[in-house]
Amino acid sequence: MTDFWTTILDFAATTSQRVGAQLMQDFGQVQASQKADGSLVTQADKWADREIQDAIASNFNGYGILSEEGETIFPDAEWCWVIDPLDGTTNFTRGLPIWGISLGLLYRGTPVFGYVHLPPLGQSFHGFWAGDSGLATPTGAFLNHHPIHASTDVVSKNHFFNLCSRSTAVMQSGFPCKIRMLGVASYNFLTVAAGAVLGGVEATPKIWDLAGAWVILHAAGGTWVELRSPSIFPLLPGNDYSNISFPSLVVSRRELISVFQPFLESLK
Repeated sequence: MTDFWTTILDFAATTSQRVGAQLMQDFGQVQASQKADGSLVTQADKWADREIQDAIASNFNGYGILSEEGETIFPDAEWCWVIDPLDGTTNFTRGLPIWGISLGLLYRGTPVFGYVHLPPLGQSFHGFWAGDSGLATPTGAFLNHHPIHASTDVVSKNHFFNLCSRSTAVMQSGFPCKIRMLGVASYNFLTVAAGAVLGGVEATPKIWDLAGAWVILHAAGGTWVELRSPSIFPLLPGNDYSNISFPSLVVSRRELISVFQPFLESLK
């Protein structure tokens, strides 16, 4: 791994773990208010966002920042960090131990590095995915620095598929897997990357929900299906991404698209 990518990984790990340690002190102890889009936000979200933005500004001169709780207009910058300072705020406020900090690093509008830290679970995911960027990135997806891979299993009733709360219409007679609802968009995707789940769907994920996990899922060999045009990446400078959702299906391998996609017509 080159010094550049080592620096990126070390920064993401150190920053998210420092911020996560403080968030653990507030876990289940704070009150939330409702934003205009109906989602929840707490003072902990806002504090974490400021801490991460300040850390980026101190370490990466000239890099852009796109954040759920801060700047939502994609900047005209070659490199840009996308931040979700607290993915799973509802779980966080209710004392459910599935929530995390998500960071994605974009090059020319497309993610090439992702890091998601879940403090209550003691899990940290990261991955590198060069795609068509032309960059010489490292390769692979990792959970606590151990390589992970999407499952190659055949679908059965003893396998899992993740839903979000807005995609329950998928639960029709004949659905081929057991259903799980985790309450955190990034973790929904990451369990597919880790091989624990065969697929998952999110009906209304925002760019900060998916930027980091998108890289990790691809690096683990999974497949991402955009359920509605336009394509997610590359992001376009000047666009405000605060109210844009990207309905997505993720599956452990391409052959499973045809298995699950017929159940998702209502989400398109």
